[in-house]
Amino acid sequence: MAGANSLKTILYALGANSTIAVAKLVAASITGSGAMLAEGIHSVADAGNQLLLLLGMKESNKRPTPAHPLGYGKNIYFWSFVVAIMLFSVGGMFSLYEGMHKLHSEEALTQPWIAIAVLVFAIIAEAVSLRACVIEVNKVRAGRSYWRWFRDSRQSELIVIFGEDLAALFGLVLALLAICLTLLTGNPLYDALGTLAIGVLLIVIAILIGVEVKALLVGQSADPEVVKHMQSFWSEQPEINEVLNLLTLQLGNDIMVALKARMQPAADQDGLINNINAIERRFRAAFPAVVWLFFEPDNKQ
Repeated sequence: MAGANSLKTILYALGANSTIAVAKLVAASITGSGAMLAEGIHSVADAGNQLLLLLGMKESNKRPTPAHPLGYGKNIYFWSFVVAIMLFSVGGMFSLYEGMHKLHSEEALTQPWIAIAVLVFAIIAEAVSLRACVIEVNKVRAGRSYWRWFRDSRQSELIVIFGEDLAALFGLVLALLAICLTLLTGNPLYDALGTLAIGVLLIVIAILIGVEVKALLVGQSADPEVVKHMQSFWSEQPEINEVLNLLTLQLGNDIMVALKARMQPAADQDGLINNINAIERRFRAAFPAVVWLFFEPDNKQ
């Protein structure tokens, strides 16, 4: 279900960014606005990033092999990290370069109303894309703040789209403000400052995304909310006397769980095995994302 939700969000963002990119680049070529050009390149990069996320989702669904016994789920983390690098370089660094170039240029904007009209259209389109993303985020954030969800989430593709959409919307507002100030004052300095501000915004968002995805690449437990529910499940099982150790590992949309528990006394070895099998069946039914489950009965920590 999580993968389906993420796929829908990516497709929304891809459609919006592809349309917006064309409109922005045409407007940039007509008006000569550095802020508009930076936004156009940003949208092209975003559309390319969504294609990379789709590639990552496809690769992460490949079946496990003897060489990769835990599957390929982490592929989505690799491509999400590549997206963060693209957002930093193609989006952020290019905008800073264009802004620095515009600081030393006194070329006035031509037909700025075209740029304003395109930016208003783009703001509406990005708002629709962000709304679609927020709807999917709300399904999984479990009452947490958006910042807390961003830090805790294990869905790298949803983290990337959420960050990209926020950056795109705020970047558009900055570009619109810069062009309006340039139009009102006749001073192209505002267009240059707007371009620089967009670059800084994209770099900050890219770093935040990169930090979260790097943690997933290195290896993180399942979502803290999911782990909390797992702990409650184990503590409620009558066959278990005490949970000694619980280990989880997020692998894309799949989860690996290793449990060490002190069991209630059983009549014999077969009775103990049957109890463990019954618990495992109930656990997998309650947590379908768990693909690998390793259960170790023990009497020591």
